[in-house]
Amino acid sequence: MSYGDTGHQVPETAQTAIWTWTRDDPRARRRPISSAASSAVKDSAAAPITAGHTPGPGVGGDADTSLPVPPASGGQRSSTPTAPRVRGDALRMLACVRVATARQMARVITAEDADGRSYVRRAMRKLEEQGLAETNGKQGKELIWNLTRAGLRAVADGNELPARPRAGTGAKAVRAGFGPHALAVTETILNFGGRHDLTDWQVEVNHAIKETGLTFNTDAVLTAPGKTFEVRLFEIDNGTMSRARLAREVWDYERYAGHRVWEGARGTIGGTFPFWSRYRYTRSERFPPLHVVLAGKEEHLLQRRLEALTEAVDGIAVSVFATTLPALQRREKWIRIGTDHPGRRRERYPEPVGR
Repeated sequence: MSYGDTGHQVPETAQTAIWTWTRDDPRARRRPISSAASSAVKDSAAAPITAGHTPGPGVGGDADTSLPVPPASGGQRSSTPTAPRVRGDALRMLACVRVATARQMARVITAEDADGRSYVRRAMRKLEEQGLAETNGKQGKELIWNLTRAGLRAVADGNELPARPRAGTGAKAVRAGFGPHALAVTETILNFGGRHDLTDWQVEVNHAIKETGLTFNTDAVLTAPGKTFEVRLFEIDNGTMSRARLAREVWDYERYAGHRVWEGARGTIGGTFPFWSRYRYTRSERFPPLHVVLAGKEEHLLQRRLEALTEAVDGIAVSVFATTLPALQRREKWIRIGTDHPGRRRERYPEPVGR
């Protein structure tokens, strides 16, 4: 995807995305699920497989990647979705975004907002009875829902999404008081891509370099192949960290992109190459762009925070775009605060010492 003159996202020509894991990975254990879990997934309409995923049996590689929309008749409000379908779609959505409210799920599953919440709430209560979903907190009056371990296994055994053996449920984060941040991540996902590429997202993706001790979690990663990159990276700030720490987290991406390693098993032959291009994003010609979304405060305070961040990361040598969540919801233009510059990174991060 790229940005047009108006700042809206414009899809690039579709390409096959390369993931760092596959569904057929023998290391990913598969466990039998209960009849309740099986019915919740299999009774619903089969979820389409995204362009970046390995198609399951009977599913074409060019299938639509969105969650199904209930058919509408005569231009009126969409027809009532069936209960098994709502439950299955809720399982798949929570497997992708980890946590969500009934309102957020209704926007995707029923294409409705307030009216669709009643369908979703009934579905979530049923999933809770089956031990597949649970709630561990609230956002205002809205319950925050997440899958249980059994729910994650149900989705995995349904063979409709790629295996994510290390995926968490989000329950601990919600109980610890980080529910608002997790919901801001979900809101960013829904407003950036909507239902049409929902299953192309991963949340809490770790980036680490053992040699330097650098490690951080990216809030969300979207597989959206472009001409020079295969993913987009997203950091969501909910207004809980200091401005200095936020800037430091953005600079961590330049440090990650600038790290180089020697060619050869023992690092004794040839030249060096960027760590990320060999071990992480092997199909990308350039380091993936970073998108920073500011949320959690009144809009005029978010604007000041954005201005401070722009000043703090001036001269950064990776591509960085920034906006506020209200501006994203209005589909306003992103602000570029960093430009990809491999040569400048090479100067700042010298060659590693060979063995």
